[in-house]
Amino acid sequence: MSKKVGSDIEIAREAKMKPVRDVAAKLGIPEESLLPYGHTKAKISMDFIEAQKGKPDGKLILVTAISPTPAGEGKTTTTVGLGDGLNRIGKKAIICLREPSLGPCFGVKGGAAGGGYAQVVPMEDINLHFTGDFHAIGTAHNLLSALIDNHIYWGNDLGFDTRRVTWRRVMDMNDRALRSIVNSLGGTANDFPREDGFDITVASEVMAILCLARDLADLQERLGRIVIAETFDRAPVTARDIGADGAMTVLLRDALQPNLVQTLENNPALVHGGPFANIAHGCNSAMATRTALATSDYVVTEAGFGADLGAEKFLDIKCRLAGLTPDAVVLVATVRALKMNGGVARADLGAENVPALQAGCANLGRHIENMRSYGLPVVVAINHFSTDTPAEIAALDEYARSHGVQAVLCRHWAEGGAGAEDLARAVVAMTAIPADFAPLYPDDMPLWDKIQTICKRIYRAAGVEAAPGVRERLEAWQQAGHGHLPVCMAKTQYSFSADPAALGAPEGFTIPLREVRLAAGAGFVVAICGDIMTMPGLPREPAALRIGLDAQGQVQGLF
Repeated sequence: MSKKVGSDIEIAREAKMKPVRDVAAKLGIPEESLLPYGHTKAKISMDFIEAQKGKPDGKLILVTAISPTPAGEGKTTTTVGLGDGLNRIGKKAIICLREPSLGPCFGVKGGAAGGGYAQVVPMEDINLHFTGDFHAIGTAHNLLSALIDNHIYWGNDLGFDTRRVTWRRVMDMNDRALRSIVNSLGGTANDFPREDGFDITVASEVMAILCLARDLADLQERLGRIVIAETFDRAPVTARDIGADGAMTVLLRDALQPNLVQTLENNPALVHGGPFANIAHGCNSAMATRTALATSDYVVTEAGFGADLGAEKFLDIKCRLAGLTPDAVVLVATVRALKMNGGVARADLGAENVPALQAGCANLGRHIENMRSYGLPVVVAINHFSTDTPAEIAALDEYARSHGVQAVLCRHWAEGGAGAEDLARAVVAMTAIPADFAPLYPDDMPLWDKIQTICKRIYRAAGVEAAPGVRERLEAWQQAGHGHLPVCMAKTQYSFSADPAALGAPEGFTIPLREVRLAAGAGFVVAICGDIMTMPGLPREPAALRIGLDAQGQVQGLF
C-alpha cells in the first residue's frame, strides 16, 4: 500500500536541499563557474558553457504526453521521476525543464514544478520570480515597444505605417482585458493613437529567441532580425533598423545563462526559458539542453502539452534550429485521462471503466503513431493514480503492446525515483540502439505546404481553411526569403482538432487558420488556429484566490 503523500508544497518545504555548488559538482561544474542566487539556485556562467562546445553529447530523451485533460497527465512529474530513476540505477542524468509562467500559476495550474515526490526545488522560488528571467524578457520586449512609439513620435524617419505596426506588448500574467487596446491617447504630447495589444510574456518572440540562441552574439543577431512593422510601401522594418538590438541584448545578458537547481533527491536540473506549447514552441532553452548534453550521459527534457503540439515543435523547430538529435520518446498517459477521452465525466473517473479506457486509448495510439513517424523509439509511461485498477492497467498495457511499444507502470509521484526505476531501465535499453530521427518536413517545402503537412499528418485533418489574406501573406514571406522557416502551430491543446471538445482521436475535420505571424528573429512562422489566444484569460475561480501567506510568512496555495 502506498504511503500517504502530503501536498506538493508541504513535500517541497520538507526537502533537504544541498548547496547548489554540491549539485553543480555532479556535473563537473566548478564553484567559480556559478552565479549564485542564494544557496540553492544559480546560473551557469557563459565561460563554462562556451568551454563545453565540441564535447560528445549524452543521450537525449523527450518526455511528452497524450492530449491534456482536467484529469491530469503528469508530464513534468514524470520527467523529474525519470531523471531521479536514472540516477538511482547508476546513470549520470540531468533533467531540463521550462520555467513556469506567473499567468498559469495564478490562473489554473497553481504551480508547475512537478508533484508529489518528483519535484524540482526550491519549488516556491521556481514558481514565482525565480532568477528574474521572465522579467528580463518582458522588459526587453517592452523596451522595443517603447522605442517604436518613440521613433514615430520624433518624426518617423523610417516611414512606419502606424496601421501596420505588428509588435505588441507583453506581460507575464493572464489579462484578457489587454488583448486589444488603443494606446497614445491624451493628446499630441502622447503621439498618434493607434490600435495595440498585449500578449503573455511566454508568447513573446523574445522568449523564443532566448530559448533558441546559441550565445550572446547569436542572441543579438536574432533580436536584430525581429520584424516590427511595415512602411507605407510595405517594406519590413526590423529591430535593428531602429537600433534596439544592443540594448535588448544587455537586458537579456544574464537571463541567457541557464538556471541550475535540484530535484528532491538532489539530482541536477536545468530550469530555463518558458514558451507555451499551444501558442509558442513549448521547449526549454537550447543552451540549457546543449549544456546538459555536454555534462551528462542522459538528458531528460520535456515539451509542453500533448505530443501533437509540444513534441511536434520540439522535433520540427527546436531540434532543427539547434542541431539536436533525440534518442527516444517517453509518452506519458494516465488511466484517468484516457477514460475521460473515452467519454467519462470528471466526477466519475474514480470508478473502474475498462470499456471507456479502451475507447480513449485511440488518443494514445494516435500519439504513438505520430512519434514513431519521426523514426524514434517510444515507451509509454503509465503515471499511476491510487484509483487505477489492475484491470484498467492491464487493458492499457495490452493496448500499448498491440501498437508495438512497451508500457511501464510508474509510481514516482508517491515513491520518487524508486518508482521510476523500471522506466529508467526501459529508456536505457531503448537508447542503446541508434534512432533514425528525421523531421516531419524539409526546409525547402513551401510555408503553406508545411502547415498542411502538420495538420494532415499529425492532427489527421482533411484540410486547412485559411482566413482572407493569410495565404497571400505566406506567399509574400516566401518570396521575401522566409520560405525555409519551420512553422509553429498555435492551437488548442485539448484536441487534435481546433475544437477543444473533440476528444479522443478525431479525423476528417478542417483546421481554421485565422492568422499568421512572422517571427524572423526566432526563425519560424506562427500559424494561429481557431479561437486560441496569445493572451490567455483567468478562469472563474483563479488559483490566485487560494494563494497567500500563513502566520509564519510561508506561501500557501501553490501546488
